[in-house]
Amino acid sequence: MSEEVDFTISFTEEQMQKSYAHLKSELAKIRAGKANPSMLDSIMVDYYGVDTPLNQVANVSTPDAQTLAIQPWEKTMIEPIEKAISDANLGLNPYNDAHTVRINIPPLTEERRIDLVKQAKAEAENCKVSIRNNRRESNEEIKKLVKDGLGEDEAKDAEEKIQGMTNSHIGKVDNLLEAKEKEILTV
Repeated sequence: MSEEVDFTISFTEEQMQKSYAHLKSELAKIRAGKANPSMLDSIMVDYYGVDTPLNQVANVSTPDAQTLAIQPWEKTMIEPIEKAISDANLGLNPYNDAHTVRINIPPLTEERRIDLVKQAKAEAENCKVSIRNNRRESNEEIKKLVKDGLGEDEAKDAEEKIQGMTNSHIGKVDNLLEAKEKEILTV
């Protein structure tokens, strides 16, 4: 295969992997009724006037399945951490015991579980659309290369390779979604 075709295929693979990685990070943010430190990854704390990720000013742990414990590295950070969690509008109620900020994760209602599954499915569908768009863009690029003199057989092989990558990544998305659904619906 020509260098342009190899580049197009490897670029497509890279873009599909980025879409899948993004889906994984988005699904990690969807809580399944169990405490998970990644639930707080998006929280930014005012650290002496600079917005800083929570995990850079404190240690986030899970002492049990229903509790998150945030141990700040500086005692003066307890109040800003508590405020940042409240302001993040995640539906979590932090409280502090003078040394640690704790968050109790309430068990999910059946209705909330169904909403979370819908949210997970929407994220997965967005990922699939992104993967399909990568395929379409790559196939258009290959068609341009055919006009510039690339052989028909080589173009057909490249399109088949890209379709195989698409099928593989969509299968991985479906498996990830299935696992997340099971996690959310397990009481």
